[in-house]
Amino acid sequence: MLLPRFYAILDAGYFSDPTALFVTAEALVAAGCRLIQYRNKSSNVRQMLDDGRELRRRLGAGVKLIMNDRADLCIAADFDGMHAGQEDLSPEGARRIVGPDRWVGVSTHNPEQLRQADATSADYLAIGPVFATNSKANPDPVVGLDGVRRARELTRKPLVAIGGITRFNARSVIDAGADSVAVISDLLPDPCKSAEEFLRVLG
Repeated sequence: MLLPRFYAILDAGYFSDPTALFVTAEALVAAGCRLIQYRNKSSNVRQMLDDGRELRRRLGAGVKLIMNDRADLCIAADFDGMHAGQEDLSPEGARRIVGPDRWVGVSTHNPEQLRQADATSADYLAIGPVFATNSKANPDPVVGLDGVRRARELTRKPLVAIGGITRFNARSVIDAGADSVAVISDLLPDPCKSAEEFLRVLG
């Protein structure tokens, strides 16, 4: 699989209502973003499914959509894959639900977790937080660029770096060995301009 270098994460908690989330998603796509994860840690299942289906309808088939945590909603919303954290469904459990053709990604935060995830059927692995981040209430310890380099040594799977990544440090993360950078907070408040700058920096 070939991961786009720019991986946008839309966290519903950052938006006042679903419409604002959809408008941001459309702006990202207009700027050239082709990989978006929908993350929602607070709404009920019905809201998540409604949001997912509306994202799919608005963005079309040219954008890879990834559902955070929920393999069942990945199927129901016709997403292209799902992403699991360390406390979520296992990669193999997710694979049994989503099947062989959808992507499965998994978060890792240290070399041992990465080794374990590398032995699964996960399509890509995420490592982080690379830098300090405010996107999680209780973030794992920062791994730094050395953590990205170590992760690169431990897997041949596509590697996504996440955590505190901005337009100003993204290139250094790619140079350390990541195939893609996942971005949350630095997409706001001007997502189109931000995405364009990320894509320019990342080449």
